[in-house]
Amino acid sequence: MIGYLRGKVRQLTPDYVLLEVNGVGYEVICSGAAFSALSGVKQGSDGEVYTYLKVSDDGVSLFGFADIQEKNLFLKLTSVQGVGAKSAISVLSSMRPAELSEAIATADSKRLCAVKGLGKKTAERIILELHGKISADELLGGDGTAGRASALPTERDDDAVSALIGLGFTKQESARAVERAKQNGARTVEEIIAAALKGM
Repeated sequence: MIGYLRGKVRQLTPDYVLLEVNGVGYEVICSGAAFSALSGVKQGSDGEVYTYLKVSDDGVSLFGFADIQEKNLFLKLTSVQGVGAKSAISVLSSMRPAELSEAIATADSKRLCAVKGLGKKTAERIILELHGKISADELLGGDGTAGRASALPTERDDDAVSALIGLGFTKQESARAVERAKQNGARTVEEIIAAALKGM
C-alpha cells in the first residue's frame, strides 16, 4: 500500500498531479486541498501528499490528500454503501474537512447535497452511517484547534475561484492562480482576482 509520497511536482492537470519520486512518476488524483497545496509549489520542487491506492476491475488509482485527517475522512466516506472513491474525492474537493465533519455531526444533509453529483439519499446515508463516528479533533480541524482549517482554502479563496471559473477558466487553473496571487501578497477577493488574471 502506498500511503504517502514526497517528490518533485512535474505536472498539474485537470485530472491529476504528476509527482516524481525517485525517478518514478505517480499520477495522483487529488482532493481540492491537496491540489491547492501542490499548485503553490514551483514545478520541479518538492511536494507531498498522503495517499490511498485503490485497486479495482477498472484499474489502479492513486488518490492524494493534504493531510492524514483528510485521508481518514476519505476512508470513512468510502465505507458508506454507494459512495465510491471518486464520489468521496468530489466531496472533499467541495468541502473542507472541518465543514464536512460539522455537516455530518449536525445531520446537515442539505449542505452535503450541495456537492455536485451527491443525491439526497446518499447524503442521508453518509450522515446515518458516520454520525457519531466523527471525532472532536476532526470537527476542530485536525490538531485540536479551530485554526487548523485555516490552512485550507477559505471562503474568500472559494469566491475568487468561482469568479475565475465564471470567466471561463477551469477549476484547477483558477485554484493555481488564486494560490499564486495570495503568495504575491493579494488579500481581498478583488485583489486576488486581479492578480490571478494577470498571472493567467
